[in-house]
Amino acid sequence: MPRLPGALAVAVAAGVFALLPVSSPQAQQHGAGMHKLGELTVESPWARASAGAARAGAAYLKIVNAGAENDRLIGVSAPVAERVELHTHTISEGVMRMRKVDAVPVPGGKSAELTPGGHHVMLIGLRAPLKEGEMFPLTLTFDKAGTMTVTVAVGSIAARGPGMKHRDRK
Repeated sequence: MPRLPGALAVAVAAGVFALLPVSSPQAQQHGAGMHKLGELTVESPWARASAGAARAGAAYLKIVNAGAENDRLIGVSAPVAERVELHTHTISEGVMRMRKVDAVPVPGGKSAELTPGGHHVMLIGLRAPLKEGEMFPLTLTFDKAGTMTVTVAVGSIAARGPGMKHRDRK
């Protein structure tokens, strides 16, 4: 497939994004950065801008389970990357490593946070660098609740949380 010039690629991507459903029929979006599916609420999905021509990135979010029943995040996908996986960080013999996980538990009555240094969504083989201010769809599949698509906001390269710009660092 031929590569498109930068501006044309952005226009094509924007057109494709506009055609994608932002949520399943059962999911509801509540304000910027909040999405609800049954008893689950996904809050503030975000990612950092890419460092140069980096081919990998990560996305983070919080899942609140207002129900009594446990659930699990078992799958993720996004059109911005060739492959999308659930990962975690582990420390073995003093060395921090990332590793793929099959699921992220979302206990009943509690929340699960996907954060830098913990569980996160790994975007492998980015189709284009993630740029501050852009957004992209991320589809989450839960064991019991089903599937929902959320909108991920891309913050600065140094962001530590949703909506943070470089100047917000402390």
